[in-house]
Amino acid sequence: MTSSQISLGFAGIGLMGLPMCRRLLAAGYPLTVWNRNAAKCGPLQAEGATVAETPAALAQSSDVLILCLADTTAVQEVAAGLLPALGNGQIIIDCSSIEPEATRKLAARAAKQGAHWLDVPVSGGVTGAENGSLTLMAGGDAGALAQVEPVLMQLGQRLTHMGPSGSGQATKVCNQMLVACNAMVIAEVVALAQQSGVDAGKLAAALTGGFADSKPLQILAPQMASRTFEPVKWHVRTLLKDLDMAVRLSQDQGSATPMSGLAAQLMRTHAAAGNAGRDPATLIELYGKE
Repeated sequence: MTSSQISLGFAGIGLMGLPMCRRLLAAGYPLTVWNRNAAKCGPLQAEGATVAETPAALAQSSDVLILCLADTTAVQEVAAGLLPALGNGQIIIDCSSIEPEATRKLAARAAKQGAHWLDVPVSGGVTGAENGSLTLMAGGDAGALAQVEPVLMQLGQRLTHMGPSGSGQATKVCNQMLVACNAMVIAEVVALAQQSGVDAGKLAAALTGGFADSKPLQILAPQMASRTFEPVKWHVRTLLKDLDMAVRLSQDQGSATPMSGLAAQLMRTHAAAGNAGRDPATLIELYGKE
């Protein structure tokens, strides 16, 4: 089946959703979009997308539906309108980062409609969404995943089936633990380097290729060193949400996550100071001004 023969629906036109939709349009997929704030659909409508008035209308017009929403509550609210409108054989791809247990319940409800719910959260940020270089970690039916792999590979460079429903979300929790804790340590490192007389603007380049290197280091260290916080590429509130989810999951599984728990407390302190909607590069402000 060619791209022009598969009708796609997309709910959630935010920092990630907008560039993801643009890639799907560029690949030739007929695309219908929906967003709680309909005005955000305007740019995509100008580029050839159709705008649905409700999640139910989105479901009725699409073979494959992709969700990219803020949190578990947002996905559940959209699913309440979307699921009753599903028909046999439709596939929902949830690229949001939500609770694994909530995912399993949504997948069970979709199955009653004859549909498949795949949890396929992504990593790579806005730049990865723009470049089609996201990393995708999937949970759910392997056969359904194989059907939509051509769609997903327009968005990412790597797609891995991690196991049954909820496995993709659990993997994303692990991913975000690494990202968020890394971001917190990078803020400490940049602050310490500057207070020690080091040109922290050179840190990322100096450490490239060593054991300390990482994508967060390459992105965040220069921003933190120069106090460059705009444009916002991701949000403090997103990392905090994911750290909280990690702590809850660890409690459910009887596993210990003390470093992620501490990172969550520090992140919450920063968010509560009016920084929830700012870029995580602002974490450097926890350690004083330059």
